[in-house]
Amino acid sequence: MTLSARELMDKLVSFPTVSRDSNLELIDFVEGYLADLGVKSTRVPNEDGTKASLYAHVGPDIDGGVVLSGHTDVVPVDGQAWDTDPFTVTERQGKLYGRGTCDMKGFDALALSAVPLALARGIKRPLQIALSYDEEVGCIGAPPMIDHMVSMGMPRADTVLVGEPSMMKLVTGHKGGIGYHMHFRGFEVHSSLAPTGVNAIMMAAKLIDWANQVNAENAARTPSELAADFYPPYTTLHVGTISGGTAHNITAKDCYFGFGFRIVPGEDIAEWQARFMAKVAELEAEMKAVRPEAGISAEQYYHVPGLVPEEDGQAESLVRLLTGENSRNVVSYGTEAGQFQERGYSAVVCGPGDIAQAHQPNEYITVDQFQQGEAFIARLVDHLAK
Repeated sequence: MTLSARELMDKLVSFPTVSRDSNLELIDFVEGYLADLGVKSTRVPNEDGTKASLYAHVGPDIDGGVVLSGHTDVVPVDGQAWDTDPFTVTERQGKLYGRGTCDMKGFDALALSAVPLALARGIKRPLQIALSYDEEVGCIGAPPMIDHMVSMGMPRADTVLVGEPSMMKLVTGHKGGIGYHMHFRGFEVHSSLAPTGVNAIMMAAKLIDWANQVNAENAARTPSELAADFYPPYTTLHVGTISGGTAHNITAKDCYFGFGFRIVPGEDIAEWQARFMAKVAELEAEMKAVRPEAGISAEQYYHVPGLVPEEDGQAESLVRLLTGENSRNVVSYGTEAGQFQERGYSAVVCGPGDIAQAHQPNEYITVDQFQQGEAFIARLVDHLAK
């Protein structure tokens, strides 16, 4: 049975695919739905098989198609004050409430709704669907999916449309990012004897203060041409969570925190990695000079390349044609578009909804934005059928 875009969104939101949990029930549904339409899909599981990405191809087996790309995971609702069930789409006063309605199961539903339209129209250029896992924790699931699409010889699309919420505005550039799980290992002594021990928290504070210094230095520079359109127009370093220590009168044995970079296009992520690891090595040497047992581990857990605006890019040209959008837009958050571009695809971001609603309690997408997304999908299918 063919479902409407709204019915598909209702179904997708009903799966509580928080990143810490499995998304396989949702993937089972999508796989079955596509199969009922006569469309074969391919799963790309994670290492332990608890999650999977899925991609599918509709139309002739030729190059030159369009990929509609979205992620299936959502952020938690823990500790948020919701007025409705977050995993049931609730319509009130022109807004569709629910976790993921905006970011980004609304677009996923629109992408899936394109499949029966494409089959009915007999499209002459392919439509491809790509749904990933673990985007919210570092765009982890997309790279193996993209690599699988390429290695398995799926016809090469000339446009990738990542439907993150952009109010249906065309986004041609975004920042990249890298993130680390940090563990400073100190040496416990009574705080009255602090110089004989190593305080993991206070040593971690030196790295965090370094981040503040680098942010100030970056802010003071004249932005590059590529960076000038971003806000802020420079690379930023950030620590958002921290924990550690045993008691106020004991030098902290452990300190754990996340350390992240949002890097403007045109700057080399490898250079930032090298600069960061040099600072970590400097602080570790200082710690080991007091107690050789002390040390620092920095585990990189994500690497998201930036999306660089393309000269005469095929993806940009197509979306401008379909939307009439002529403005230049870039965003400071990262998406999977940079990962597609890194693998040679022409990619842009364009999707319904306001990013300001993403991750919020009472997350919503307006009915108007969802309907604009439906109209865009109809125009896209018409274009592929010509």
